[in-house]
Amino acid sequence: MRATRGAARAHIAAVALGATLCVRPALAPGADTPWLTLALLTGLYLACELPGRCPLFGGSMPVGAGSFFPLLLAAAFLLPPSAAALVAIPGSLVGRVDEPPAAARRIWRAAQLAVTVWAAATVHTLLGGPAALGAPDPGRLPDLPYALLPVCAAALAFSAVLAALDGSILAAAEQLPLRRAWRGLLPRSLAPHLVHGLAGLMMAVLWNSPYGPLAALFVLLPMYISCWVFAQYHREHAAHRATIRALVQAVDIKDTYTRGHSERVGRASVLIARELGMARERVEVLRFAGILHDVGKLGVPTRVLRKDGPLTPEERRVIELHPEYGHEIVRGIGFLGEARAAILHHHERLDGSGYPYGLAGRAIPECARVVAVADAFDAMTSTRSYRPGRPVPVAVEELKRCAGTQFDPQMVRALARALERYGWFGAVTADDVRVPPPRGEKGHRGAGAGVARLPEGLEGKAPR
Repeated sequence: MRATRGAARAHIAAVALGATLCVRPALAPGADTPWLTLALLTGLYLACELPGRCPLFGGSMPVGAGSFFPLLLAAAFLLPPSAAALVAIPGSLVGRVDEPPAAARRIWRAAQLAVTVWAAATVHTLLGGPAALGAPDPGRLPDLPYALLPVCAAALAFSAVLAALDGSILAAAEQLPLRRAWRGLLPRSLAPHLVHGLAGLMMAVLWNSPYGPLAALFVLLPMYISCWVFAQYHREHAAHRATIRALVQAVDIKDTYTRGHSERVGRASVLIARELGMARERVEVLRFAGILHDVGKLGVPTRVLRKDGPLTPEERRVIELHPEYGHEIVRGIGFLGEARAAILHHHERLDGSGYPYGLAGRAIPECARVVAVADAFDAMTSTRSYRPGRPVPVAVEELKRCAGTQFDPQMVRALARALERYGWFGAVTADDVRVPPPRGEKGHRGAGAGVARLPEGLEGKAPR
């Protein structure tokens, strides 16, 4: 771990040195640096970053996540490369940092953005961008659409350099292979940065217009507000994920026997939902439903959950209450929506012989029918201490055999198609395969965990 921190510090120092070399020409005696434009842009970027540290805003301002990249790209279009690199430094050094070490993170952010803006400004200058925008004659109309070419090239350079630096610090800090650290960074960021580049172009055009810098605020202010709303949405979404993660961890601590099962059921539920063509919002709800389907185990006595022998009828009735316990636990969590119905009804059977209410056919909510198939599939393919996991094709055939009585055939077909297309990457559950199997047959733990009338092959599954 010390070596990792040392590598990260060395990498930060190297990028900081590169940033220093980038900005040095603008500070050299006799440099033709447009100090007024530089000061105004630097002050604007600083003003955008400071609210994140102000208690009045509760730390809810959209800082540190690319919210003001349009302003940095506008600086790359309006200033020489060395001067443009200076714009991000003061704001980055005083901006909000959520995790320690704060000083190192601020230095890294300042150096990273200075190098990135310098690269974007250099590309823009080499392609004749300043002349296309009307420089050095203020008030001259920009040469459109040619001005779009250097702008888009500069945004591409901005995105590529930023992604490369993000991946490199991740590789240095976490000792990851570079290919893995860089994977997906550029494709995810390219489209947003192109949009930022167009917004920066609008700012630059207005800045050079007869109305001057004040007109550029008409671009900056709406973007700042939209970024704030977007950041609020992401913080709310992060809070939702944290809530779910806490509940799942609580279940895993109480019943280590099926650790990892919830996440895999969530993954299988998503496969089914996407195959059925559900809207993105419903797919997310189904993921929540799969992850939280067994949260009611928190209401089941630990001695019953961890019992190694067969369950008594009374203990079986207690375990069969876990869907209702789960529904009570999540009833007040509004963002779960119909996932709450899936938690309550995921042990109902199509023929009406399930629990807790004995619903049948279409009376069972669709989301519950999805989770029921995902739950059974993972139970069969997961390795347990008393039996190895079944191969995926065997598990799918068993689901098809039980379709129409226990499972919805539509959901089974959807899972089968998704598995053919994407495959399945399951994992061993918490009861590692190195644990020697207990004496006796399936009845040791599996039969005790079963439920009456469960078809052959699923006897070790429910209600886990």
